[in-house]
Amino acid sequence: MCAHVLVAEDDEKQAELIRRSLLAEGHTATVVHDGGAALDAARRLRPDLVVLDLMLPVVDGFGVCRVLRGGADPEIPVVMLTARSGEDDVLLGLELGADDYLTKPYSPRELMARIRTVLRRSGRGVDGRGGDPVVRAAGISVDPVRHEVRCEGVVVECTPAEFQILLAMAGEPDRVFTRRQLLHCTRGFDRSSTERAIDVHIMNLRRKTESDPRRPTRLLTVFGVGYKLDGTRP
Repeated sequence: MCAHVLVAEDDEKQAELIRRSLLAEGHTATVVHDGGAALDAARRLRPDLVVLDLMLPVVDGFGVCRVLRGGADPEIPVVMLTARSGEDDVLLGLELGADDYLTKPYSPRELMARIRTVLRRSGRGVDGRGGDPVVRAAGISVDPVRHEVRCEGVVVECTPAEFQILLAMAGEPDRVFTRRQLLHCTRGFDRSSTERAIDVHIMNLRRKTESDPRRPTRLLTVFGVGYKLDGTRP
């Protein structure tokens, strides 16, 4: 069963470990680092499951879970992660609708086993998705199930690393990604990449998605920081 999982974890190293573990299991993942971004991504992406850290900035995990349960797809499974192992925290998380609860430190293998169990129980994933898996922004659509990219409706052939970069950027349009953050997205597919290799990936993606790659209107450079996908473009 292949699922698209939203990972909300403010610790970037932990988030990357979870993302890699999900990829190794055959899933796809979108990673965010605060509760506000988690709610926005959940509304746009309709993931099959949310891995939710409780100690998030902006909106904590309890608040995110509460909003998800009252939202458009209240049946999205939620696996909560936290360093807080007190009985009251566990009970509150479950009362708010979390499907499972894992305390830190935990092993990635245990987390993947919990995710498999929750997905099986919920009937979500490729065999029974609850929502549209396609991520859309700036005239680009990225389908993590079919592993297909379209630009203005035309199929675009992408390498695995390019696909992961577009999936991350389309999942959070207008977010500025550093080269290091985009490099994390390609790990597992492009092990030999360096941060400078991200510039090459972006250049290649511009050739495939921009009418004039020298004057890009989708994949924009934010000088001194990195790159973003222009979410204001239809």
